[in-house]
Amino acid sequence: MDVRKGDTVTVTRGNFRGVEGKVTSVDRKGGRIFVEGVSRERADGTARLIAIHASKVVLRQLVLDDKRRKDIVERRAGDEAEEKPKEERRRSRSETKAEKTEQSKEA
Repeated sequence: MDVRKGDTVTVTRGNFRGVEGKVTSVDRKGGRIFVEGVSRERADGTARLIAIHASKVVLRQLVLDDKRRKDIVERRAGDEAEEKPKEERRRSRSETKAEKTEQSKEA
């Protein structure tokens, strides 16, 4: 899920680990976001927001103003609720290998 302006995130890496705040702006080209509360004081005393890479945050609360984004969240929630039974899940390589050896022994 892409991070958008207004989402609430928690920083998971770096000096600001554990800081939670709203996204104030997004740099899509650089993959960086700016979060409220993640700032550094400059020499003249003004606060400067620090860019954080989007992969170093966890989304906590989404802004669901967009209909498409709301549909995506609902669809993903439905997929988790409808988990496949064990028989329908894909078998691992070791299971298929064991079946092949059993078949070759029978033949």
